[in-house]
Amino acid sequence: MKTKIALFLISILFVGLAEAQNKQIPLIGSKAPSFTAQSTVGEFTFPDDFGASWKILFSHPKDFTPVCSSELLELAYLYEELAKMNVKFAVISTDEVNQHRMWKAHLEDLDYKNRGKQQILFPLIEDPNMQSSIKYGMLHSPASTSRDIRGVYILDPNNIVRSINFYPIEVGRNMLEIERTIAALQTADATKMLTPANWELGDDMLVPYYPYTSKDLAENPSLQNDYYNVGDRMWFKKSTASLTSR
Repeated sequence: MKTKIALFLISILFVGLAEAQNKQIPLIGSKAPSFTAQSTVGEFTFPDDFGASWKILFSHPKDFTPVCSSELLELAYLYEELAKMNVKFAVISTDEVNQHRMWKAHLEDLDYKNRGKQQILFPLIEDPNMQSSIKYGMLHSPASTSRDIRGVYILDPNNIVRSINFYPIEVGRNMLEIERTIAALQTADATKMLTPANWELGDDMLVPYYPYTSKDLAENPSLQNDYYNVGDRMWFKKSTASLTSR
């Protein structure tokens, strides 16, 4: 009888996880779901506790694993740089907070890439019941029903999802690319323009409209020096660096 009950409960768990996987994850342009859980900085509500900042939610498979450890050390190294960009971030996994604390203490005692010891100042959030991970689609059942894949959600100050990326368990994330993505989003928002492929901060921007009319040019002939065209609908606005190098 006990065996039958246990099998029944396990079947319910797997059905629940399967149904969760069929639910739509938060999509770009949608309001990010909120959740409250224990973390290495105490009870934490994401994204609300980060206020009017840009926010990143990282998920990782398991504490103490080598790829995850390298990622957290890279994030610790970039912490101040991201803070200057008004970016705050949190890390979540299905491990419990006590294990997070032990892992944090271990990482803070390492000298990774000869950079010196780094403090883990961002929250490591527990999710042993997997509910928060399910909300964000971090559990991909073909890979694992209990361990998150490497997910990255970037939210703007209004808690709108602006970027989503998922990486396999075996592959570490490029934190500099994530930083570049935020810089691109912030620049696009500020200029109302677009970033071309492989754009880096300070590069020329794509203009999503014809940049000037004949009347504009007649009134301000130097206007044409601020823009250039490389093909149909591919108008660029020169960056400040490009303009000053003329």
